[in-house]
Amino acid sequence: MMPTVTYFHPSLWGDQFLRFTPLPQATQLKKEQENKCLREEVKKELVSSGKNGKDQLKLIEAIERLGVAYHFEKEIDEALQEMYETYDDGCDDIYHVATLFRILRQHGFPVSSDVFKKFKDDEGGFKDWDVEGILSLYEACHVRINGDDILDEALTYATTQLKTIMSKNLSSPLGEQVAHALYQPLHKGFIRLESKHYISFYQKHASHNISLLNFAKSDFNLLQLLHQKELRDVTSWWKELYKKSPFTRDRLVEGYFWILGCYYEPQYSHARKIFIKILMILQVFDDIFDVYGTFDILELLVEAVNRWDYSYVARLPQYFNSCYQVLLETVEEVEKELAKEGRSYGADHIKLQLKRTCKTWLQEAKWRREKHVPKYEEYMEVARVTIAYNVAIVASFLGMGSIATKQSFEWMYQHPMPKPVTASLTIFRLMNDVAGSKYEQSSRDHVASSIQCYMKEFGQMEEEQIYQILEHQVEDAWKDINEGMLRPFVIPKPLLDRILNLARAPELFYKQRTEGYTVVNPIVQDKIASVLVHPIPF
Repeated sequence: MMPTVTYFHPSLWGDQFLRFTPLPQATQLKKEQENKCLREEVKKELVSSGKNGKDQLKLIEAIERLGVAYHFEKEIDEALQEMYETYDDGCDDIYHVATLFRILRQHGFPVSSDVFKKFKDDEGGFKDWDVEGILSLYEACHVRINGDDILDEALTYATTQLKTIMSKNLSSPLGEQVAHALYQPLHKGFIRLESKHYISFYQKHASHNISLLNFAKSDFNLLQLLHQKELRDVTSWWKELYKKSPFTRDRLVEGYFWILGCYYEPQYSHARKIFIKILMILQVFDDIFDVYGTFDILELLVEAVNRWDYSYVARLPQYFNSCYQVLLETVEEVEKELAKEGRSYGADHIKLQLKRTCKTWLQEAKWRREKHVPKYEEYMEVARVTIAYNVAIVASFLGMGSIATKQSFEWMYQHPMPKPVTASLTIFRLMNDVAGSKYEQSSRDHVASSIQCYMKEFGQMEEEQIYQILEHQVEDAWKDINEGMLRPFVIPKPLLDRILNLARAPELFYKQRTEGYTVVNPIVQDKIASVLVHPIPF
């Protein structure tokens, strides 16, 4: 019997993606050819710009911010390697130094933050700089790691300065760029979304590169068509699963957008198709454990996942057995694909992470039934797993091809967990709690969140004070991620990038302590439409 209480609003997207119609083949080929020609123009300019380091850095920054760097990975890496070798060359232009620092760090080069000491005055404060210099410093601060005390100071300085500048009605387009940066630091933003924002800024700059601008617009629109097609293809699959589990959240579009934050490039199309199915099945299971399943059913479901046996389909109640069967079928399908590549170990690892997550979901259900409020660290030990990002990270690796080696999957199982993994789970868990705790606690019987656990253990505090403490822990976790992204890479960088990109998702969906996935959030809906619905006009 289906659960009678529904806690979630229906999808806001209807069938609009199911109705997607691709361009006529001749039109598509023409656009692809035009895009290829523009790409070659930009490539020539990138290579020739190497004669002037500052010009080349400015072009690389524009290419990256416009979302087309994946076309020029080899050229960019070679240029940055050369810049790294002459890193602290005495340049006293804070815009150039901060931009180079940020980009080198983002590419894993372990450059020192000591380079910023020369921008302080005799009294220990930062000197005054123009708006572009301060903005560049502000963005650089978000790649800081543990021990970068000077960047902690610089962030406070730059944020205060930029807010003061904004209060004086800074003229557009620089004013728009400052306002956007204060709302969304570049390093923590979805590349796809931030690139569309930057296109609108870049085209207003008098010195913009017209070939690069047109290439970025063309590439954005072509990728949007690919993403719309992928979403159309998976919608039919989701409708069948949703028909069998109509109590769950109908959030396919939001889930797919989450995955675009992980990877948007065309070469990862197959990876996205695998990831989205696992993500949506995971969401159904989450809703069963969190909202609809009785404890007896949850125990049986955990046993079924542990045994990984089709015979449990007949033993599970109707509606709950459907998602279990789809889970087995989906992972089996993935396993067959991976076996052709000699990588069936990937399926073993996704099963292990699913079993681990279901076990901790059951632990939370037990706490909820007993109305137990654990100590904060005890809660976090479980809650970092119940947020299910461990499953998401492994799922994101599955379609990555031979680069996702057996050793890369096994790296996830180190004890203690690798720093960037723990940090990513911490960011998601704490931001989810801060944004969604009030809604969850008020809408249904729910397990205690980090906020209630912290309050019980450390005494009555104002909720705002606890929020600030947890948000400070999120900032510390970002330092751990940034540190884990530095060379020498512990696993291939494309895999580390998945962990970094997944950490960015809560920064969008739980922005400013608001829930943007489970509940209606017009700001998030507008962002999704910006990337998935509205092309960029030429």
